[in-house]
Amino acid sequence: MRKLKFFFIGLVPGLLLVFFILNKKGASCSGYLPNSRVIAETLSKKMVYSPAFSQEMEVEKIDEKFLKDSIIKNATIDFDRSQAQKKPCPEYVLLYPEKNPRYEVHFQKCKDEATFNTLKKLR
Repeated sequence: MRKLKFFFIGLVPGLLLVFFILNKKGASCSGYLPNSRVIAETLSKKMVYSPAFSQEMEVEKIDEKFLKDSIIKNATIDFDRSQAQKKPCPEYVLLYPEKNPRYEVHFQKCKDEATFNTLKKLR
């Protein structure tokens, strides 16, 4: 019982210390999930738009800022329809928003750039 007491006396302040240090640095565990990793990597690369994608952006009145800040950041990757293991550039299907998707984006994520191929309005 005495060992357990000492264990908790050290555990509680240690957890609080780690929590405040990681919280101050903005660390979070959400970036480790596959969906979050693919989106973060895509946003960090140079974005290239195919002519069909650019044309559909004009038709839907979507600018690059809305694409990055809303569609890509708040979307979910459909891994069932994506080819994540394809070499050299994996292909992904992105659905925005997650529930009742309105847009479907097909893109390739290569080493230096992300190429956006198609943008489809679903409803």
